[in-house]
This record gives sequence, C-alpha cells and structure tokens, in this order.
Amino acid sequence: MGRLHAIYSKQQLNLYANLLSRRNTTEANSWGLNHMHPLNSVKGAITTGVVLAIVISVWLTAWGGVGITLHYGRLDRWVHIVAGVTWIGLLYYFNVVQTPGLAAAAADKGGPGGAGVSKYIAPRALLWFRWSAVVTWVTGAIYLMGGFANTSVLVYAFALQPGFRTIGVGAWLGTIMLFNVWVFIWPNQKKILGIVPATDDEKAAARKIAARASRINFILSLPMLMCMGGQSHGLPF
Repeated sequence: MGRLHAIYSKQQLNLYANLLSRRNTTEANSWGLNHMHPLNSVKGAITTGVVLAIVISVWLTAWGGVGITLHYGRLDRWVHIVAGVTWIGLLYYFNVVQTPGLAAAAADKGGPGGAGVSKYIAPRALLWFRWSAVVTWVTGAIYLMGGFANTSVLVYAFALQPGFRTIGVGAWLGTIMLFNVWVFIWPNQKKILGIVPATDDEKAAARKIAARASRINFILSLPMLMCMGGQSHGLPF
C-alpha cells in the first residue's frame, strides 16, 4: 500500500507540474511574452536591437559631453544602412545559397527536393527583400536631399555633377537594381511560387527572367557598394 501511495503521489505531482507549466505558458502568451522574447522571435530581436542601439547612442553622446538631440539626417542614414544590409544580404543569399541549393535539390532524384524552401522560405525572404529595397532607395534619396545640407544634391548626384559623381553612379546602379526587383524579379517570382496563376511554360520563362535579373543585380551590387562607400572614404583604385 505504501508503494502504491508513493506512485499515486508522484503521478499527482507530475500532473500538478504539467498543469502549472501550461498555466504559465498560457499567461506568458496572453501577455505576449513569448512572442516578444528577443531570443524567441524576430519582432522581439528587432525591438531589442533598436532599443539597445538608442541606449548606446545616447550613452556615447553623453559620455562625450555633447548635448543629446535627434539628428534626422543621421537617423535616416542609419535606417538606410540597415535596410541596405537586409536587401543586399538577401540578394547574396538568393544567388549564392538558395538558387544553387534548389538546383542541387532538383538534380537529386532521391532527395527531399526543394518544395519546403519554395513554400515556406522563399515567400518570406522575398517579402523582406523587395520592401527593404524600397526602404533603402527612399532613405538614400532622403539622405542625398538633406545629408549634404543642400536639397539639390539629389539632382547633382543623378546628373553626375563634379563632386557627386561617385555617389551618383552608386545611386544609378541602386535605382536600376530597384527597378529589376519590382519589374522583373517579383512579378516572375509570383508565377514561380504559384501566387498568381501560370502555365508550366510561363513558369519556365519566369524562372529564366527572374534568375537573370537577380544575377544582374548581384553583379551590379559590387560596384554599387564600392561607389556608396567611395563618396566619403575614397575609391580603392
């Protein structure tokens, strides 16, 4: 009887522990704690990163004995850099990881294939890809209008005027890349992923167009990044 009582008591304790764990999980979910945890969610990580960056900026400014104020041009430049890293990072992911990986998956007749990537990863990556491209271009244009204390710099850059030719070439390359994203890559990716109806022949043609546009952007990104950094830091040659 004593042994049975011990087993019964242990089962009760396990049941109580499970109920308590579920209650805590439910309460955490109701408060959105799990969804905002910086190590458990993208949203939480982004929020934490932004807050940390603001704290570090304020701390360094105060440490230097400078008055703390909001500089809109510098804020725009920060957003421009982050968006650009996101855009170009995903562009490199598509060209050096996903596209070769899907080709290898298609050639591997006995393997699992690339359906999971096409269904779950590619649409999410393309969402961040195309909108980070827009944010990069818009914040770049805003910076050209305000970051040089002259709103005409945007015109000078695109007209390749002296003093702004380096960043102007970078701006033109970035504009061509943005055009490729929204005119060639995304419309054709929608056919490939089945977001819009398309025949097999149309999907095959879409793959070629999207792949070529993406590869062109991959190539253009290298001189574009050189010119963007070269305006302030000089060209390597």
